[in-house]
Amino acid sequence: MSIQQFIANEVKSNDVILFMKGTPQFPQCGFSGQVVQILDYLGVPYKGLNVLESDELRQGIKAYSNWPTVPQLYVKGEFVGGCDIVREMFQAGELQTLLKEKGLAVREAARA
Repeated sequence: MSIQQFIANEVKSNDVILFMKGTPQFPQCGFSGQVVQILDYLGVPYKGLNVLESDELRQGIKAYSNWPTVPQLYVKGEFVGGCDIVREMFQAGELQTLLKEKGLAVREAARA
């Protein structure tokens, strides 16, 4: 399986997936940590994939999305964005709306 096939499979088979530096338990960059905090705050189950474990994965996800940085958040197969976009969407309530529209439960007390 090529790295592109692996990424496509992960994106399709997980409702919410975060390609990040480190793990959700131990983010290894501030930007990844911010996205983890937002997802945890919203109470949305997600899978975190550590791009630091594989240079092939780190380069592959950038090619897959045509987006130059990590972290990268995908919801129901759709690329949402990196840290700044996720944070801005969260603060505006747009991330919560997107997650609900995709049929995912969001903690109701979760307001920016």
